[in-house]
Amino acid sequence: MFQVVLSIQAGRVRPSVLLRKLGTYNRRSLHYRAFREIGRVERTLFLLRFIADTDIRRTIRAETTKIEAFNDFLDWVSFGGPLIKSGDPVEQEKQLKYASLVANAVMLSDVADMTTTLAAMDGDGHVVTPALVGCLSPYTREHLRRFGQYVLDMGDLPPPREPQPLPFETAA
Repeated sequence: MFQVVLSIQAGRVRPSVLLRKLGTYNRRSLHYRAFREIGRVERTLFLLRFIADTDIRRTIRAETTKIEAFNDFLDWVSFGGPLIKSGDPVEQEKQLKYASLVANAVMLSDVADMTTTLAAMDGDGHVVTPALVGCLSPYTREHLRRFGQYVLDMGDLPPPREPQPLPFETAA
């Protein structure tokens, strides 16, 4: 391993050549075996840190929960659930991109409405804290009608958005 590092530093071996050699998965290659063992050691060290440190577990769980919540919301918005009906890869990609676009548009609308409501609460004298905002979710569904008749009036334009910062008290 030290020879590989010294060779890269000296410029005798380019990282791209090393990656190409490692990409062949030749079990007889000394480079492959050395890097495989380093990977195993690194994975073991991470698992030990994961087991020992509650903050790491809490952070990973929180991020995983966010991703699962988004995917659940994406399935709900896309009407068909997690199934993609077409076998064509191009059509599948279009369906995924469209569902993601719709989900993100709904979330953006939800966040804009929540920000307006929080600003109104602050204007009424309510204390808005990061803990309160942390309890909100852009994945709300109660106000959405997935099925039914929608009337689209192109003459009824919404007022222009004037983004405002959240009314948190700043620490001095």
